[in-house]
Amino acid sequence: MKLPDCREMQALDSAAINDFHIPGIVLMENAGLGTVRMIENHCGSCEGTFAIIFIGPGNNGGDGLVIGRHLHQRGCLPIFFFLVPPETLKGNAAVNLRIVQKLNLPFHLINRCSLVEKVPALIERSRKTNRPCCAVIDAIFGIGLKREVESHFAAAIRLINRRDFSGTSTVVAVDTPSGLDSNTGKPLGTCVKADFTATYCCAKPGHFVHGGSPWTGQLEVIDIGIPPETVRHADIRTELLTGKTFKQISSNLPRKKTCHKGDHGHLLILAGSAGKTGAAILAARGGLRSGAGLVSVFAPSNLTSIYEISLIEAMTISLPQSRDFFLLDDLESIMENMAGKEALIVGPGLGTDKSTIELVLHLYHQATCPLILDADAINCLALSIDHLGPPAGPRILTPHPGELSRLINRSTENVQNNRIESAVEACNLFKNPDHDIIMVLKGAGTLITTSGGYTFINRSGNPGMAAAGMGDVLSGVIGALICQGMSVCSGSNAGVFLHGCAGDALYRQSGHGYTATELADRIPLALKELLHR
Repeated sequence: MKLPDCREMQALDSAAINDFHIPGIVLMENAGLGTVRMIENHCGSCEGTFAIIFIGPGNNGGDGLVIGRHLHQRGCLPIFFFLVPPETLKGNAAVNLRIVQKLNLPFHLINRCSLVEKVPALIERSRKTNRPCCAVIDAIFGIGLKREVESHFAAAIRLINRRDFSGTSTVVAVDTPSGLDSNTGKPLGTCVKADFTATYCCAKPGHFVHGGSPWTGQLEVIDIGIPPETVRHADIRTELLTGKTFKQISSNLPRKKTCHKGDHGHLLILAGSAGKTGAAILAARGGLRSGAGLVSVFAPSNLTSIYEISLIEAMTISLPQSRDFFLLDDLESIMENMAGKEALIVGPGLGTDKSTIELVLHLYHQATCPLILDADAINCLALSIDHLGPPAGPRILTPHPGELSRLINRSTENVQNNRIESAVEACNLFKNPDHDIIMVLKGAGTLITTSGGYTFINRSGNPGMAAAGMGDVLSGVIGALICQGMSVCSGSNAGVFLHGCAGDALYRQSGHGYTATELADRIPLALKELLHR
């Protein structure tokens, strides 16, 4: 599912109007009518009720006027509260204003905070007519909002969120909740907390960036008549990962009856150190459970027995110079063992000793196979950012927000408030014309950003995955899928989605408290379910 940002959505509107000669007022009519149908589907008949509609400037306010008119057609009494003088509306919004005025529908101007305070008293008069309120409709700001919400606009949003003034608990947002940055999902000062959001033509990135906006409520995409060809051919840079996406990119995963382990790749893992061997074990478990034909784990010599006891299905490669953590002295042995392997995971539990950092840098620059760089490997790169040259092969980095903040010198809070922008910036930092760079920014609504400028937002996953070791398992899942023939982009997308689906199954079963080991063990069944949907 494509997720156009504000600029891209405006381009879709323009293409429908200019290239297909669909009048803008037709799109507005379809938007308003579709929203009313959504309200009826979820709230029942509106006949004999009243609706409270907050009208802002621009086309979002125009959509609200269309909604009110169609509610009136159905025997509902719409009461409009204008946050701007009605005469300031322009274009298609002004056309719909004139229709509403001809119908003599009730409206009030609330363009000062003191007037917003009077809204509950005005509503009380309607409640005395024995009409129940069917919905409060937020048509204040649309997807173009980029400034902080202030003054009487903020007061109106706070009133909507009180919910005790209308006699209904149902709040419907038009296109996007007012106050929500539709690109980033960040509230701009204050934001309407909707029960339902009717968004037009396509959902927007801000509805999903943090794993599903808490402000959006139940999201419904309304077809407003923009031709599908317009969306299909548009250069929209953000997309939602769904089960349908997974199936499209994983067509090579079903196995032939005659296959053998050599057909499904050999995954190498360079991870773990004294006290952190669990990270390497979890990465290997993720790789094994996701279908890699063979998995081998590099081990500092003092730790080899731990891996051999814990990972009976994996092989270990003991490195004689490294004792409790990895040293640059073993680079030659590591490079020799990489011959013929499909992917290498570097980083979980690795540590940041000076010699380890040098080893990571050499592998980043010299390894020709895809590298999945996680955890301490990312910290090693962040500590050496001025010494990075072009990589010898594709690179996938899988940071959490704190690790990404160290890569691009932003605060973690800034990264979280601007997740897409931050992931794109980090990806551009490593961008290379010869090899793909993928940035996987973990967290609610994990992002996968490519060096080609495209971002994918994951829809699977849940709060139960906020636990130790989940990222280690993810690196193994991604590595295994690449070993089985997926590209680094498809493998990253499919790995993130599959990992989240395995967690979702456990969350439905037991709530939070499940472990990374349990999640890894749930992956085969999650994969089977996804492939046979």
